[in-house]
Amino acid sequence: MTEFTVGDEDFLLDGRPVRLLSGALHYFRVHEGHWDHRLAMLRAMGLNCVETYVPWNLHEPAPGRYADPEALGRFLDAAHRAGLWAIVRPGPYICAEWENGGLPHWLTGRLGRRVRTDDAEYLGHVERWFTRLLPQVVARQADRGGPVIMVQAENEYGSYGTDRGYLRHLVDLLGGCGVTVPLFTSDGPEDHMLTGGSVPGVLATVNFGSGAREAFATLRRHRPGGPLMCMEFWCGWFDHWGKDHSVRDPADAAASLREILDAGASVNVYMAHGGTSFAGWAGANRAGELQDQALEPTVTSYDYDAPIDETGRPTEKFWRFREVLEPYRDGPLPELPPEPAVLGAPAGVEFDGWAPLGDVLEVLGDEETEGPVPPTFEELGVDRGLVRYRVRIPGPRRPYPLRVAGLRDRAVVYVDGARAGVLGGENDALAEPVAGPADVELWVESLGRVNYGPRTGEPKGITGGVLHERQYLHGVRAGALRLDAFGAAAVAKVPFRAAEAGAAGLYRGSAVVEHAGDARLELPGWIRGFVWVNGFCLGRYWAAGPQRSLFVPGPVLRAGTNEVWVLELEGAGAPAGTFSPV
Repeated sequence: MTEFTVGDEDFLLDGRPVRLLSGALHYFRVHEGHWDHRLAMLRAMGLNCVETYVPWNLHEPAPGRYADPEALGRFLDAAHRAGLWAIVRPGPYICAEWENGGLPHWLTGRLGRRVRTDDAEYLGHVERWFTRLLPQVVARQADRGGPVIMVQAENEYGSYGTDRGYLRHLVDLLGGCGVTVPLFTSDGPEDHMLTGGSVPGVLATVNFGSGAREAFATLRRHRPGGPLMCMEFWCGWFDHWGKDHSVRDPADAAASLREILDAGASVNVYMAHGGTSFAGWAGANRAGELQDQALEPTVTSYDYDAPIDETGRPTEKFWRFREVLEPYRDGPLPELPPEPAVLGAPAGVEFDGWAPLGDVLEVLGDEETEGPVPPTFEELGVDRGLVRYRVRIPGPRRPYPLRVAGLRDRAVVYVDGARAGVLGGENDALAEPVAGPADVELWVESLGRVNYGPRTGEPKGITGGVLHERQYLHGVRAGALRLDAFGAAAVAKVPFRAAEAGAAGLYRGSAVVEHAGDARLELPGWIRGFVWVNGFCLGRYWAAGPQRSLFVPGPVLRAGTNEVWVLELEGAGAPAGTFSPV
């Protein structure tokens, strides 16, 4: 049993000062078969603690229906085996470049701006979720012999709101659920953020990537006493589709880490290991200070230019950080653990089946609804995937512009069965006018819900309407195709035919592997869609870059034949792909 407390100047472990050298590692972005390896890598870098968020939407896909909520407890047990302390950040909001900032779509769709406030209905859902989640944290607190030493109350609330009653309610709820380890908040080192996000009597920490002296000076204006900690030291950054790959010079990052430690502060390296946003869970941002500009969806890889890369290997930044951290550890640092198995040799993917999107929807999709206006994803109960909207242009009438108002986020449009264009943005029109009568299909995909700022929780799909000239087209049918509908038994019922190059649809293929291990999947010539390997969804690919391949965890592959499904949404080149060793 260990007592971890917050002193006047230091963190205290059984009454003795201790410095937290933590690293962020999200259990939900790392295949469980790799947890032990990645945690051992954190120790080898010189860290004594691991920090993780908990994504509510991953574990409660519908109110009161849970999906593997015990995963956090298993991860904390793995951290304990690795000899690491643990910091848990359960939300309810997490940001994390994760779909909707971790908030369930069914919650934000119903409550809108009432989330993250002292609203009775919202707090009722939070209380149900925390009551389900937190017992596994409480049972693993340090004073019960476990690794958990701190728990966060909300996340970066000062970047969002000023509802102090809400924050106090969360603090009381955490205590009421049995959390006895110290609580904390974390915000940017700005006066308005610390004013809006901190709670009297609860440790306040700050998040930044550089300028430690200035950041801690700002924190001291608000909190003259208590330990200093950078809860998110941003040593890299994430990528958006269609933008340049983000990198940070290792020497510069190491110098900033040294500055934090020279100030006598504790640190949490964000990210120590980023991992992958499997299964389409990557979030998105909005450009502009007021988030009133274009959507910027985040790529599948969450490599983050971290010291431990997406595949679990040390980078130059790892070795630089290890040099900085080594003097702060007692005794020599552990050696690096053995690397996980790597794919023995490249393996080509041969595709023997294809089904058009309409046929896939008939088998795997929801029953089609009909109403006067297009329903949003939230109204259809869809978190990740796409929706087919069908509407008829009456006639006869001459050609007029066909546009979609409030499109979120991307639509492939067909007129009388022929592809007419791809639309993106909130108010977009086909390049060529359309005459009536005509039947219109719009396959709309969410590219990830906004995970940060005032646009968090905005609805997806068609949030306005389909217009011909300035006239709304009413009588809209909608059917949803969810990513989690792609199970082996369900896909087996899809009526596949011979693979057809250049067409959107679901492709079925296989690859023969002699020695399974970590790999990358390359799909040259494909445009945009999702991939499953042996039923495991690797996430979204997109020719827009900068990401050019998908990480395949070794535990997903098997020696022998491996099944591959590719859901191509815009149109493939020659249907082919290759697994390559990482």
